[in-house]
Amino acid sequence: MNRIVTLVVTAFIALMLLSSTVFVVDQRKFAIVFALGEVKQVIREPGLHFKLPPPFQNVIYLDKRIQTLDSPEADRFITAEKMNILVDSFVKWRIVDPRLYFVRFGGDEGRAGNRMAQIVKAALNEEITKRTVREVISGQRGKVMEGLRAKVENEAKQIGVQILDVRLKRVDYVEQINNSVYERMKAERLRVANELRSTGAADSEKIRADADKQRAVILAEAYREAEKVRGEGDAKASAIYAEAFGRNPEFYKFYRSLEAYRSSFRTKADVMLVDPNSEFFRYFKGSGSAGK
Repeated sequence: MNRIVTLVVTAFIALMLLSSTVFVVDQRKFAIVFALGEVKQVIREPGLHFKLPPPFQNVIYLDKRIQTLDSPEADRFITAEKMNILVDSFVKWRIVDPRLYFVRFGGDEGRAGNRMAQIVKAALNEEITKRTVREVISGQRGKVMEGLRAKVENEAKQIGVQILDVRLKRVDYVEQINNSVYERMKAERLRVANELRSTGAADSEKIRADADKQRAVILAEAYREAEKVRGEGDAKASAIYAEAFGRNPEFYKFYRSLEAYRSSFRTKADVMLVDPNSEFFRYFKGSGSAGK
C-alpha cells in the first residue's frame, strides 16, 4: 500500500515538473524565458515550447499587438508667445524588440506606459515652445506632427518600441485664456459688424439720394415734355378754332354763348339777376331777334 502511495506521489511530482517545463505561446504574444532576471531566450513564434522548471527558468509574455497610449487628461504647454494651451494626444505603438523592452521595464506595462508618456510630453514641449498658438493649431500643424513623430520614434527605439502614429486630438486654451480670447473675438466681430453696418447705411443713403435725384430729373423732364406737348396741342387747337370760326364768325359767337349758358345754368339752384333784353340772352330770342 505504501509503495502504491509512493508511486502515485512520485508520478504526481513528475507530472508537475513536466508541466512546469512546457508552455504555450499565443500568436498575439512574445515569450521571454529568463533566469534570475537574465534573458535566456526570446520566442516570437506561437506554439508549444519547453524550458527548465522554476526557479531555474521562468516565462513572461509580452503583447505584440498594436497598443494605444491615450492620456486621460490634456497636458499644459507654453507657446512661443508665453500663452498656456492644453494639448490632448494619443500614440499608436507596438513592441518590436522584446529583449530590450524586458531589460528596460522587466515586463511592467505600467512603467512602459509612463515612459512613453514622458517621451511624448517632452517631444510636444520641444515642438510647441518654439511656435505660436496659431502655428500649432493650423499654420504649422503638419510640421509639428512631423517633428513630434521623429523625436518620439528616436526615443522609442531605445526602449524596444516602434511608433506607428502620433496625433493631436485637441489643442485648446486654458479656461482663463478661453474667456479673454472669446471676449476679444466677440469685440472684434462687433467692430467688424458695426463697420459693415455703417458702411451699408452710408451706401444706402448715397443710393437713396441718387435715386431721388434721378426721380426729380425724370419728373422734371416728363413735366417739361408734357407742357411742350400740351402747348403744341393748344396751339394747334387754337389754330383750328381760329380757322373754323374765321369762316363763320356768327357760329363762333353762338358756340361761345352756349358754353356760357352751360356754365351759368349748371344747377337749378343758380340764380341770376340779368336784364332779359341784355346781350347775354341774345340767342334765347327768336331767329328774327337774333338777326338784329
